[in-house]
Amino acid sequence: MKNYQELLEKINILKQENKLDLSSDEDLSLGVMNLISIEEHLFYTYKKTNQEKYLDYLNQTREIRKELMKKLIRNKEGEFWCISKHLLAASMRLMEVGTKYLNKNEREKAKDLFEKSFNLYAIFWALNLEQKNDLIGELLEESSEAQEDIRINSQRISLFIKFKELLKKILDCCRE
Repeated sequence: MKNYQELLEKINILKQENKLDLSSDEDLSLGVMNLISIEEHLFYTYKKTNQEKYLDYLNQTREIRKELMKKLIRNKEGEFWCISKHLLAASMRLMEVGTKYLNKNEREKAKDLFEKSFNLYAIFWALNLEQKNDLIGELLEESSEAQEDIRINSQRISLFIKFKELLKKILDCCRE
């Protein structure tokens, strides 16, 4: 690709042709995040109450989460599965803490945590998109192979920042 704008135009064309619709996967990833949080809460509830029924609920929730993660994660090499799970869990937790800071009117702390949360979410997608969809893998490959500097607002940006911007264009949970 000659530049970042061409890449965005290609993404828009693919989205219009419905060849690039990740809305279900995005929703599913957020659902998995919440299931991981539910597992954590069930564990702590068990420890606080010593009621074994919470272990049963935890196990049932874990099985559902594992089943759904199989729809998102196809790469079986190394510890890819666990890396993905922990990226989603950390992203969700940082988002929640950021929301608490926002509620306490500590906007800068909240924004910092939101940025870190999105960075982790972007890493999750960077690891999983290539495996998920050949078109996306192609786009990422073309993006990383671009020879010229890509500039946004006259500033040179890293490949990771390019990917984050690309991710913002690709993901759209509001698509039906």
